[in-house]
This record gives sequence, C-alpha cells and structure tokens, in this order.
Amino acid sequence: MTDGMHLRTCSLCEAMCGLEITVEGGRVASIRPDRDDVWSRGYICPKGVALGDLHHDPDRLRAPLIRDGASWREASWEEAFAEVERRLHPVLQRHGIGAVAAYIGNPTAHNFSLSRYAGAFMPLSGITNLYSAGTVDQWPKNVVGALMYGGIWTIPVPDLDRASHLLVLGANPSASQGSLMATPDVLGKLDAIRARGGKVIVVDPRRTGTAQHADEWIPIRPGTDAALLMAMANVIFAEQRVDLGHLECVVRGLDELRDLCAPFTPEAVADTCQIDAATIRRLARELAEAETGVVYGRIGTCNQEFGTLASWLVEVLNIVTGNLDRPGGSMFANPAIPSLATLRPPEFAGGFSFGRYRSRVRGAPEVLGQFPVSCLAEEIAVEGEGRIRALITIAGNPVVSAPDAGKLDNALPSLECMVSLDNYLNETTRHAHVILPGASPLEQPHCGDMIWGWSVRNGARFSPAVFPLAADRPAEWEILLALAAIAGGQKASEIDTAVLDDLFFGGLVGALCQLEGTRVHGRDAGEIVAATGGRGPERMTDFMLRIGPFGDAYGASPNGLTLDELRAHQHGIDLGALVPRVADALQTEDGMIDLAPAHIVADVPRLSARLERRDGGLLLVSRRHLRSNNSWMHNVERLVRGRDRCTLLMHPRDARDAGVADGQRVSVRSSAGAIEVAVEVSDEMMPGVVSLPHGWGHDRDGIRLGVASRHAGANNNLLAPGELVDVPSGNAVVNGIPVEVSGVDEP
Repeated sequence: MTDGMHLRTCSLCEAMCGLEITVEGGRVASIRPDRDDVWSRGYICPKGVALGDLHHDPDRLRAPLIRDGASWREASWEEAFAEVERRLHPVLQRHGIGAVAAYIGNPTAHNFSLSRYAGAFMPLSGITNLYSAGTVDQWPKNVVGALMYGGIWTIPVPDLDRASHLLVLGANPSASQGSLMATPDVLGKLDAIRARGGKVIVVDPRRTGTAQHADEWIPIRPGTDAALLMAMANVIFAEQRVDLGHLECVVRGLDELRDLCAPFTPEAVADTCQIDAATIRRLARELAEAETGVVYGRIGTCNQEFGTLASWLVEVLNIVTGNLDRPGGSMFANPAIPSLATLRPPEFAGGFSFGRYRSRVRGAPEVLGQFPVSCLAEEIAVEGEGRIRALITIAGNPVVSAPDAGKLDNALPSLECMVSLDNYLNETTRHAHVILPGASPLEQPHCGDMIWGWSVRNGARFSPAVFPLAADRPAEWEILLALAAIAGGQKASEIDTAVLDDLFFGGLVGALCQLEGTRVHGRDAGEIVAATGGRGPERMTDFMLRIGPFGDAYGASPNGLTLDELRAHQHGIDLGALVPRVADALQTEDGMIDLAPAHIVADVPRLSARLERRDGGLLLVSRRHLRSNNSWMHNVERLVRGRDRCTLLMHPRDARDAGVADGQRVSVRSSAGAIEVAVEVSDEMMPGVVSLPHGWGHDRDGIRLGVASRHAGANNNLLAPGELVDVPSGNAVVNGIPVEVSGVDEP
C-alpha cells in the first residue's frame, strides 16, 4: 500500500528539498516540507508541491504509443520494442550505426535511472552521434573544468555559508534555485551574507529577483561579461593585488595571464560593457580586499558570445584573489556518491583535445565528443553520405529548447526512424514513430549523485518510490538497455536486460578495480560484484557510495557508508561543510592548475575585436520563472495559472522608441525568425535589452498537453540563429541576440 506519509527528496531541480508526501486512497493528498531534512531543513519551492500533479496528470503517458499514419495507438511493451526494431534495423543494415543519433535532455540529470544508465546506453548501443541540452546550457563550464582542473565536471561552487563577499553574474537563483550550485533557499543565504556584514553584488541586464536580495545591481550589456572580468583581472594585476595563497605551488601560467589582461583596462572596456571604469575598479578592489570573497557566474555567462572566456575568467578571479579552495570562497564539493559522468572518458586518457573531427554539413568542430545541438537539424535534412536517418531522444524536447528550433521541427518528419523515451506527446515526440513512456518522479526512487558534485555542503539521501511501478512496465534503465541492444543489432524478442545489466556492471567494476586511485584498486572484481546486492541503479548506487569518499570500501573502512546504511537515515545524512581539497580534486596530467589554457586563450583576440565593435539596437536575453522548469512544467495548472508570464520585458525608453505600449502585442524579429508576444514595459530591464522566457511555445498541432496548450506562450528559440555559437565550446548563443520589435496592433 502507498497510503500514508512518505519522505522524499524533490527531484525537479538542484535544490534537492526534502518533502513529506501524504497519500490517501492512492492519490497524493498533500506535499509539505520535511522540517527534519538535514539538507533543506523545511525549505520548499512551488515546484515541489506540484509533484503530485505531475504524477496524476491525465496527459502523462502510461503505455507506449505507436504511430499509425497520422494517429497514434497504445501498444504493449513487446509491440513497442518490436516496432523499434522494425524501423531501426533497416536503417542500420543500409547505412550503419553512423546514421543513428541520440539526443539527451536536461531531466536526465535529475532522474534516478536515466542519470546512471545514459552512460551505459551510449557504449552498448554503439551510437557515436550524440547531441544534448549541454550545448545550450553549460558546455563552457565543462571545457574550463577539463582544461583547468582536469575533469569535465570539476566545477567549484561558492561556499555561501561562509562567504563575506559574493559577485553574481548571469545567474538568477531566485528563479532557478541555484544552477551548478546546489543548495536550498539561496535567497536566504544571500540575506545571511548581508546580515553578517558582507556584500552581495548582482551583474545582470535585468534587475532580477536575486538583485532584490543584493546590495547592488549593476546592469551590463549582454555578451560582455568576459570583458568586464578581464578588466577586473587587469586591475588586480596592475595594483599588485594578486594573492595565490596556498595555491601558489599548484598554479602555472600567471605571467601569460598578466600579459593577456594588460590591454583590457577598465577604460578600454567601459563603453562595451556599459559600466563605467570607476565601478569596474571598485568591483576588483572589493573582491581582492574581501575577507572571504567569491565570483559566481552561470547560464547567462555560458550561453552567450564569449561563454568560455567568461566562465574561465570567473575561475581566474577566484584564483588570483586567493579565494579558490578556501572556506568562504569557491570550493570543490566531495560527493558521497561519485557520478559515472565524472570519470574521464577513455578517449581523453592522455589529455583533452578539441576539433578531432568536424560535422558533415557545417564543419563545426567537435568539443568533448559533441557538436552544437543546432547542427542536428541540418544533419537530418541535408542529403549525402553520413546523413542522420534515425534519432533516439531521451527526456528532451529540443523542438522547443534548441536554437533555430523551427529548422529542427521541419527536419524531424524526414527521419526513417524516431524513438522517444518521454512521458508526454509534446512538440518533439509528436514526430516520433514510437514513444516509450518513463516513470513519474514518484514511481521510482531518488538518490542524487552528480548534483552533489556542486553542492555547497556535503551530504546524501536515498528516497524510496512513493508509488509502485506497474508490474508489466519496465523501469527506465531497462528501457535504455533494451534500446541500446536494438541499436546494437539485437532482436527485440531476444533481449535480456538483466544479462545486459550484469555485463555493464561487471565491466564497470572491473575497470575501476584496475584504475589507480580508486578505493577498490587492486581488488578482485568478481568479489566486489558478488558483494553488491540489488540490480540496476540501486546496485550502481550502492557500489559508487561504497567506493566514494565516505563509503566502507567493501570492508576497508568498516564504519563507512553503504546503501543500506543510507536508507536507514530517512531524513538524509549531513556530511559536513566543504573543506579545502584541491590536491584531491585536480585530475590534470601534471597536477597543476593551468591559468592560461591554449584552447581558451586562443579566443582572446576575438574578445579584443569585440571592443572595437559598436553595435546599437536591441538585444534579446532569456529568463526563467520560479514556477517553470525549462519546457516541461507547463502542463501543471497550479504552476501556470495567474498572469501571463510569457511576455517580452522592455524598458520604458525602448518601448517609447518602438511606439509600443504595455500589454500590446508585438512582433519580435531576428535573423532566424519572428514571433508575436505581449509586451510588458518595466524598468527592471536596462535600456537596449529585452527579455523573453525560454521553454514556451506549446501551440503546435498534434501535442497532448491540455494545460500547456491553453498557456502556449511563444518560443524564443525560434529567434536564436543556429550558427551563433561560442567558439571554444560550441555552446549556443541564446543571450545577446539582435532583434527588432514593432507593434502588430494599435497601442
């Protein structure tokens, strides 16, 4: 029986709040904060309360769908996998695995099964064409982590609990609850910094909800954060404020960095950033003089024209002011359950390289094994050898969330085979031939791993499923293994996912037993496998927990954690504040932090040229709302009711110049396309910049999203030119897009 009160970690975002879920008569009756949760301590946001709505949503798919001409029919799982085989195997026979691609969406990182088995899906399937939401989100962070610290997911996090000075750029945790910075109640932590005499500064084109909890808001021209940060570094060098502290023996490239910064004086960048030189100098001095200071840059600094340079310079400033790897500064978390994603891919065993191959149509260079997601449409649409003819999407909706979304929407119908693992018939999956529904968040356990890698405090928690999965339904990890086997050429009727799971798990254990530095190095792999109970992601979680920094290491540390021990702590385990651990965190070949990686600094001349460019006109930036989560929370009535949140924010001066009034419907045009939306005149925008929320545009025919369709909004990715990318990372530029605005009716 599921009736009763269940303790649960919310899996919808990086805050990971603890919940009390009461079930009555097989339905969620209430969701309240878990005040005894060791992590969130009673904090909750509106999305957590909506988990019951997601579970009971009548539009959520419970059975596979197979396309039958222009309509759909429900099918058994056996039928569905047979249909996948029927459509995919001819593609493999005619064109090989190179004609098959996969797209992995953002919800994967928050899903108990998918987060652990996406890493199994790719090698077992043999698919090498991978596209993901990462190249619209945080790929610059991955490039910087790889080149400076030796790990694609080695991303330091602000130690908010002990910081006395915080500079925030391109981030709005009042809406996101933190991004690549896991903590509940971010705004409460900002208030606490100020209450203890510290200072919080927000640099953003918009006066966000986060700025309202800061001492100072400084508007900046979109896409110029790198110039601002370079000028701050210039001041720190020019005024001899560099203080590496205990990092002095592990940092190289300081002289090269000093030379790179020299031309970027505050006066040289002031007009470009639209921030006066005196303010830039003050920002640099206050950071250098702070007792414990930290710079935090997030998505607005990533998906812009100079995303990699901006992300790199965030790290540079934290290092040269002595704030990396010290309490109150920028620190490395120590996750109890290491994620498989943090292991260095075998192809980079000898070091990271880029542009090892190029995309077929555009010639875009590969970066960390991926091309920009905007390449996907042209790789499907353009005839020729190597054309993508089959696509598997996993928990993603790129027709809404990818730049140049219109081109992808037009290209997908030409696929010979499209399979989607998704809970909804949405803007993307409506093009599929087979849709395989996953579980609701409450139908599977939850135990974070990857997100604890950028948490502001160490901890762990395991949450059992609230509702049982129907007996005839495979778990999502089993679906992934079955798809991988079919893509690998197996017949659907002959697949045994238990055998595949054993092969994958045994191979993983064997590899880590041979890898120096692991806590099972040199141990007998068969013995470790036999000592690890369970199956699927629970077995994987037990293994990774036991070999993690707080685990029992299979008897080597008898008082260490196992999954059974973690289960017993229903409110989670607090594993303490972050501690300096740069020596353990670094995975670079020489054990040093490179302040001036060649791949990154090669982009500095492009930034120099930007200082000479004088571009007027309006620039478009995106935004998000607390009650929204990219494109997949708009079918919950309680989260979308009330005033229209999909509006174009516009400064009064710009509205006057364009001849439009508050509430008027306007046309927004870019080089990629045009949309219509209501304008909202507000001085929270700096002049010259307008803002649209991302994730909307639920007005397509053929979707089954009853609530979202009534609150369709407009898709801002129809305005994002696909060819606009940050050069070193290939990340999409969706902030700082030139647009024109005009009224489509009378004010």
